[in-house]
Amino acid sequence: MKKRIYITRRLPEEAVAPLREHYDVHMWEHEGQSVPRDVLLEEASSAHALWTMLSDTIDREVFERATNLEVVSNLAVGYNNIDLNAAKEKGVIVTNTPDVLTETTADLTFGLMMMTARRLGEAERDLRAGEWKSWLPMGYVGMDLYQAKLGIIGMGRIGEAVARRARGFDMDVLYHNRTRRHESESMYGFTYADLDELLTQSDFVVVLAPLTDETRGMLGAEEFAKMKETSIFINVARGEIIDEQALYEALKSKKIWGAGLDVFTKEPVDLDHPLLTLPNVTTLPHIGSASIRTRLAMMALNRDAIVNVLEGKEPKNRLT
Repeated sequence: MKKRIYITRRLPEEAVAPLREHYDVHMWEHEGQSVPRDVLLEEASSAHALWTMLSDTIDREVFERATNLEVVSNLAVGYNNIDLNAAKEKGVIVTNTPDVLTETTADLTFGLMMMTARRLGEAERDLRAGEWKSWLPMGYVGMDLYQAKLGIIGMGRIGEAVARRARGFDMDVLYHNRTRRHESESMYGFTYADLDELLTQSDFVVVLAPLTDETRGMLGAEEFAKMKETSIFINVARGEIIDEQALYEALKSKKIWGAGLDVFTKEPVDLDHPLLTLPNVTTLPHIGSASIRTRLAMMALNRDAIVNVLEGKEPKNRLT
């Protein structure tokens, strides 16, 4: 009997097809809708492998139900949606998709910095709405990236890729990280700073840290108050790292100049969210890794990990 694989979102057939000959593959029929909890639990109960998304909660209840489960492969670098302790207890291997999305996410981060600083979204919306009536000497003026000071919170692979791009804009790069990156400092000229120093000195503060117990809620009213009134805040990590209400207050009161957000605490974000009411906020729907090549590469990592585990081989990017 073929082993059973359940995929929690509809994925491109080119990513799934290599599995169909050797495995019993079932897939949630919608791309734009998370699998309902009851369906997930029912499917997990007979699955040998789960191919999951960041929007799926793979908690202890899932592992208790999934008595045949051998592997959970998550289509993301992050894995805070999965109870790793429960997975270990049940002997289930968990994998993720690091590395392949580094450069694509760094591109998006830099694009969001430019979009926010130069008010590109606002200008584009006004043009389409017929609001562009005349050239104005101070119309749509924004902030320069060139020779600005960039502060990066979380100098992992993506943070370093963003910092390398910043060199092309002659930006001075500060970073704050759990561990010093001495090699990167000497190779690229990045400067380590404590969090307070980074916040007070940076023209752009970019969050690229993983969501952990230590980083959850690490940026709130006290931290935003330390930033320059001309500074721009960018979050391409996880919404839970910041206090969204505190960010709203800082932006509304002009304590900081603007913000660009690719992530929110609740996703999809509610349309009545206070941050969406502010003109100095640029928002995106969590598209950091959304290039065709990168998403297909991520899916290939998931697929290969599932096959390796089901065939008794060691998978790449193992978390448990």
